[in-house]
Amino acid sequence: MNKDDMILISVDDHVVEPPDMFRNHLPKKYLAEAPRLVHNPDGSDTWQFRDVVIPNVALNAVAGRPKEEYGIEPAGLDEIRPGCWQVDERVKDMNAGGILGSICFPSFPGFAGRLFATEDPEFSLALLQAYNDWHVQEWCGAYPARFIPMCLPVIWDAEACAKEVRRNAERGVHALTFTENPAAMGYPSFHDDYWTPLWEALVDTDTVMNVHIGSSGRLAITAPDAPIDVMITLQPMNIVQAAADLLWSKPIKKYPNLKIALSEGGTGWIPYFLERADRTYEMHSTWTGQDFGGKKPSEVFREHFLTCFISDPVGVALRSQIGIDNICWEADYPHSDSMWPGAPEQLHEVLEKNNVPDDEVNKMTFENAMRWYHWDPFTHISREQATIGALRKAAEGHDVSIKALSHHEKGNRGDGLEGMVRVNSGD
Repeated sequence: MNKDDMILISVDDHVVEPPDMFRNHLPKKYLAEAPRLVHNPDGSDTWQFRDVVIPNVALNAVAGRPKEEYGIEPAGLDEIRPGCWQVDERVKDMNAGGILGSICFPSFPGFAGRLFATEDPEFSLALLQAYNDWHVQEWCGAYPARFIPMCLPVIWDAEACAKEVRRNAERGVHALTFTENPAAMGYPSFHDDYWTPLWEALVDTDTVMNVHIGSSGRLAITAPDAPIDVMITLQPMNIVQAAADLLWSKPIKKYPNLKIALSEGGTGWIPYFLERADRTYEMHSTWTGQDFGGKKPSEVFREHFLTCFISDPVGVALRSQIGIDNICWEADYPHSDSMWPGAPEQLHEVLEKNNVPDDEVNKMTFENAMRWYHWDPFTHISREQATIGALRKAAEGHDVSIKALSHHEKGNRGDGLEGMVRVNSGD
């Protein structure tokens, strides 16, 4: 397939929340208590909520910057591309990168919204719903042909979480971001019946639960003095634990239509994982009591799990062992694994090397995403306008040159790791 004729939907990107996001959505009685963005004397911006300070507002938002500026140390909004936090600029960046659609994971509240859990359930729910309303109405609503809406969970209350899933499904939201390991955050595990109301709400509304790497706050378990390269290498593979937890859980067997996305988890590891799961079932199910109803774990995996990749030459080569209907592409904008704005070129190279036929290209690059998330951009835009070539033509003149944006010397604001862990774990 010609590169410019491809259509790209990314199932994993990130948004840096703008400072005024609560203004139109949080009840006035709570506005004074809401999280606020503070500009600090060192030039960084931090979200502050009660006694919690989120030292890295941007969470590795390094798109368009030289690799010397890559990292997760604190930054200000004026040190990142406007497309990270301004929706109009984001769409321009998407056009320049040839990307039609995007799912945007949160930043400062954590992937599971743990920051909003307070001793006051009414206030906590108001904060979370205000976030979801901003995301659905202002971010995604500004360009309905470009964004797949996804909402935060009420992670601290399964019943309330189920109600929030249903509330958002009524306005066309079929994606929920969640934690890869609720037990690590102090909540019941996936194996506990506590979450039954949530499973039922997800199934009833055809909503996909998206478990993002790092969403439990647990980084790679390694030596305390190991280089950060160890964590970066292992981070995508940590989601193997979540995949195993969920594959062997009761809900997977009880709810045939339950859908789980392993967000930013990559695909190269999956063939061995499925092989190992089948072997485990064959050798041990008699005494462990596991029963998949006459199916192999690998077959059940393909009925329930969506996987995604950025380039993953190994995963693309082994795509048939994963399941071609279970794979989506991701851009990871604006994080450092992203290939923006050259993603189409690098992706096309991997697809060509592996002789991927056009029908399989279409499934992985946009058709699977549309089907899994019940999202149809072509009710707003024609297919001819949605291709890489057409989008880039619309972006002619938009500056995508690599520019140094930092206003400080690297390392003089800390490394940002402590804040990232605190937000996602809720510590």
